[in-house]
Amino acid sequence: MTDLVRARVEEQLLRLRLNSASTRLDALLSEAARKEPTYLEFLDGLLREELDAKQKRRVSMGIKIAHFPVVKTLEEFEFSFQPSIDAKLVRELATGRFIAQAENVLLFGPPGVGKTHLAIALGRAAVETGHSVLFVTATALIAALTRAHAEGHLAEQLTFYAKPKLLVIDELGYLPLERASANLFFQLVARRYERGSILLTTNQPPTDWGQVFGDETIAAAVLDRLLHHSHTLVVKGESFRLKAKKRAGLLGRHQ
Repeated sequence: MTDLVRARVEEQLLRLRLNSASTRLDALLSEAARKEPTYLEFLDGLLREELDAKQKRRVSMGIKIAHFPVVKTLEEFEFSFQPSIDAKLVRELATGRFIAQAENVLLFGPPGVGKTHLAIALGRAAVETGHSVLFVTATALIAALTRAHAEGHLAEQLTFYAKPKLLVIDELGYLPLERASANLFFQLVARRYERGSILLTTNQPPTDWGQVFGDETIAAAVLDRLLHHSHTLVVKGESFRLKAKKRAGLLGRHQ
């Protein structure tokens, strides 16, 4: 292949936005010279590499937009330490099919049992399957809605949180809500109802949500919409952090 033809091929790849193939053209040609694939096999390999590169860039951007606080994956989760978790259900949720149906996922359990880890891991899996995701703590969410309401642009803020196909809300229930804040939270849940999925973690069972929201009626309305199309996981057991400290001898057995 002459330099002129090679330059023309590279230019055409760039114009077609096949950037990865353009960057790796020399390597691909060298590999082809060594393995001597058919024309169809060479084209298949070139296109497959381009698609893989685009997928990696898309996932990287989706993860950045989601604002996950840390990197957590399902492969890192120790299901053996939390046998109460239905691992089969978790792996099914990781396919993202629940998002296509606008279903919710609710993770109940005490602090430290892995709810946030699962929430982030499922959120990352959702990005990998092509869904838009946003992660936010319940405290930050309520603060943003309250500020938007006070500044007169609540509708825009609700639209922002309603846009992602999956909204991950972490740590609901650690702090009780004022009635006004509870009403704002209800408005968001109502906006997303049967339109977009919510993945929520909480340390409070549904029977105590009246105290969390400071109003039994609002709590019932929120629960009604969250539970209507949902998958629930109740995580039992001891905190991972406490287990680690006990193994290290930092806590006595009576603790």
